[in-house]
Amino acid sequence: MNAVITAGARVDAEFADRIGTPVKALARVGGRTLLAASIEAARQTGATQIAVVGGSEVREACAGSVDAIIDESESGAANLQRALHAWDDGAPLLYMTSDMPFIGSAVLREFIEAVPSGALALPITASRDFERRFPGAPPFGIEIGGERIVNGGAFWMPAGAAPAVEDLAMRFFDARKSVTRMALLLGPVLALQFALRRLTIAALENQARRRLGIPAVAIRGASPDLAYDIDTLDEYTYAAKLA
Repeated sequence: MNAVITAGARVDAEFADRIGTPVKALARVGGRTLLAASIEAARQTGATQIAVVGGSEVREACAGSVDAIIDESESGAANLQRALHAWDDGAPLLYMTSDMPFIGSAVLREFIEAVPSGALALPITASRDFERRFPGAPPFGIEIGGERIVNGGAFWMPAGAAPAVEDLAMRFFDARKSVTRMALLLGPVLALQFALRRLTIAALENQARRRLGIPAVAIRGASPDLAYDIDTLDEYTYAAKLA
């Protein structure tokens, strides 16, 4: 399998002052950067080629530890597109974010081994399991179909799936700050179910399969370590203390 890690996110002044850099992926938790943790986990899980999407600071930080560094764009959607095409050799692709402080090869391997053959997959964990693992953490998770879950920051794409995923993934990225826009992308039936709070994970899986032409599954019971990511200073502070 190949792997790609996106590492272009920037943080604001207070957060940047705390971690000593505006590049979130280069924040240090437990004696290593978030980016280094993702690279190490991907390599130990069996990735034969690893690419990172980022700027000059990222290039300097991971030169020699990855197989390719892809220059970032000012557009997040463009960065996503570049990540999906980091390797066009048709091999399965492990797509990862670079803000998971507790990522490790054991939990990543457990997720990958649970993915059905030929399926697109993402890990999810029940909020109760997340809260048991990270007591007192800043709030995480969403409620869907009567379940409260937290999704992980690693995604599995079967061989040759990137072209099928690209268009829909970029549209969701562009709509990510508007719940209404994201709901409309699901189609009228699922958008109505969402509005009525009746949308289920199974319905999302079925819609993704119809839209993409390949199985799409949420891997339940994934480790909370895949679900804790850092977007805010509070989340970073909690992680740094726990590590």
